[in-house]
Amino acid sequence: MALCHRCVVTIAAVAVAVAVAVALGTSVGARSASAAPDTPDADSAAVLRARGLRAGYNLDHADALVAFRGAIAADPRHPAAYRLAAATVWVDLLFEQGAITVDDYLGQARDNLPRAHPNAALVATFHDLLQQSIALSEQRVRTHPTDADAHYQLASALALQASYTATIESRVMGSFGSARQACAEYQRVLRLDPSRKDAGLMVGLYSDVISDLPAPVRLFARLLGFGLDRARGLRLVEEAASFASDSQTDARFTLILMYTRRARYDDARRIATELQLAYPGNRLLWLEAGTAAMRAGHPTEAKAAIEEGLARIERDPRPRAYGEDSRWRYAHGASLVALKDLSHAEPELRAALSGATRDWVRGRIHTELGKLGDLRNDRPRALNEYRLADDLCRLDHDDACSTAARNLIKTRYQ
Repeated sequence: MALCHRCVVTIAAVAVAVAVAVALGTSVGARSASAAPDTPDADSAAVLRARGLRAGYNLDHADALVAFRGAIAADPRHPAAYRLAAATVWVDLLFEQGAITVDDYLGQARDNLPRAHPNAALVATFHDLLQQSIALSEQRVRTHPTDADAHYQLASALALQASYTATIESRVMGSFGSARQACAEYQRVLRLDPSRKDAGLMVGLYSDVISDLPAPVRLFARLLGFGLDRARGLRLVEEAASFASDSQTDARFTLILMYTRRARYDDARRIATELQLAYPGNRLLWLEAGTAAMRAGHPTEAKAAIEEGLARIERDPRPRAYGEDSRWRYAHGASLVALKDLSHAEPELRAALSGATRDWVRGRIHTELGKLGDLRNDRPRALNEYRLADDLCRLDHDDACSTAARNLIKTRYQ
């Protein structure tokens, strides 16, 4: 589940857009196919796919993969289970990179991001599963060229391929071909069956992202068939989020990103809170809700959400994402700074700094440490922290953090 208004690289970067939803615990949604006759076990396969989706949304990745592999065994001709299993493997790879929240997808997309070498076994498994999904989907399209769901299955597989290329391989340019094909297939679904609001999810997200890119890139995108209507893009995703389908939850996760990009922070917090009720096993939703509350100017609510999430982590034996502890401590420390709880804020921020894995995270932590300096009337210390924050955030292309640090250099935090 991603780009923001600062993204200035290339139209190919739209392929990253779905990563935020997946990182928060989703998979590209499945839908019952009508293009091929049902197998004897088609119903049990559908039940297993639904079970796998729920497990994935709750961050139970191992259970999700078991369910999807069971669905493959029950109905080996259905492409969705292969794709969902591949998406689950992708989630594990994203967790290895520590790309887990909206903040990871609000910076500038580029080809040279420093990334840990991915797990070779997981990479091989991903490619094997996804290629089977693509092959089965292409076969369905050839056999049933006017069937909307056949095109939907192919579009979803291509979108996953594009996003994997951009995120795990860090080849933003290399992801463009699959992203363009995916968008074309989703648009074909909508022409064949306008009631398929789930197909509008990616069409809307691509349109929204591209509409914020520079004018020459937008023109290039239009020539290649991408839509550029930002308002329509949001409307399509909101319709997908209200439409009963297996990708409805994906659309709701995606709205967190889109509302954040529009500074509709209370709406982002509302969606995160609603998803908490549906998927209480997804601890990252408390981090997302707390971060959204901070952006919306509600530090008390932010602190409460983050502290509940921290309590859940203490009871959660499942693997954590790379650098996840640091992210929680940073968010907690930032809420404490906003509440002027200086004695508790500093140890949290120091703990966050010791475990930070990306320069933009370190930069944001130093920004909060600078605020502590200002609140303690230690302007020299504050300025040192802000300058360090500016340097780190610029290195990692976090323009928002860099701008905030420079503003604080000019104007004392109060």
